Amino acid sequence: MQTQNPQDVSLLWFNRANDLTNLMFHIFLNTLPFFALIALGYGAAKIAIFSKDATIHLTKFVFYFALSAMLFKFSSNLSLKEILEWDFMAAYLIGSMVLYVSTVLIAKLRGTSFDISVIEAQCSVIGNMGWMGLAMIPILLGEQSISYVIMVLIIDLIIFGPLIVILLVAHRERHLSLKVFRTIGTGLIKNPLVLSISTGLLWAAFEIPVPELLDRFMTILGGASTPGALFAIGASMAFAAKGQISIPLYLSANKLIMHPLLVGIASLLVFQIDPFASAVMIACAAMPVAGNVYMIATHYGLPGERISIAILISTTVSIATISLIISVVTQFYA
Repeated sequence: MQTQNPQDVSLLWFNRANDLTNLMFHIFLNTLPFFALIALGYGAAKIAIFSKDATIHLTKFVFYFALSAMLFKFSSNLSLKEILEWDFMAAYLIGSMVLYVSTVLIAKLRGTSFDISVIEAQCSVIGNMGWMGLAMIPILLGEQSISYVIMVLIIDLIIFGPLIVILLVAHRERHLSLKVFRTIGTGLIKNPLVLSISTGLLWAAFEIPVPELLDRFMTILGGASTPGALFAIGASMAFAAKGQISIPLYLSANKLIMHPLLVGIASLLVFQIDPFASAVMIACAAMPVAGNVYMIATHYGLPGERISIAILISTTVSIATISLIISVVTQFYA
């Protein structure tokens, strides 16, 4: 049997490493405009051109109008068959839930209260999908990734969104009333992201042609979502609290490293999902901590400082980690 020359093996590994480095640099350059928009928002807020109130109003515009228009445009061009791949959704949910439960257990071992433990778990698995994921992934991985990105968004909105409310209310009141589920249901129906996705899918299911005028309107309005969302992220980071960083660092590592690792294991090894779909799933999991976790914490009277610092750290560090992870996962289907 012929043995391979060690020099040839070393050269092969060197070439692969060099190719990966070049690809990572290429993707890093492609992600720079996105992070430049975040930096622009941060700088505008820091020098007081953009106030905290202005950031809140911009966020509302993007959330209720621009992002909803973009989601409707995306989902109205999909079919239910494309958007409901059960293996994909199960892999993402199971990988995320493993991290969720592990984070709660580790927090309890540290002596943390249950309320804060589940907020830390939420912080570890809920990424900035609506703002960064939808803006970046279809551009970096292609339009064929849109259906998978929306599936991840659906899991975040329909599963993890209500879950944190149920856990917090059940723990505090020691029981769950019908009123809680009614409130959650009403909240989901009123959520513009849920509403725009479901309306778009119904539109597609009935194969209703999108009038050219409506399509152009949605294109123009949806086009404001990417720059508006990224600018608002940067501006909000300027108002993040300052304080102790060991827990925020741990939560950032959970979100940027452990979350993509665990959903990757679930997708590639457990469910053996298509390489491209797995790549999109892992890229989605690599998004930094979402701002709505901070809003949930403050709404329920929990200290939000560590969450705001985790958002700041994870968003900043993701400049490097997103480039690295997308470079690696694109090798799956290259």
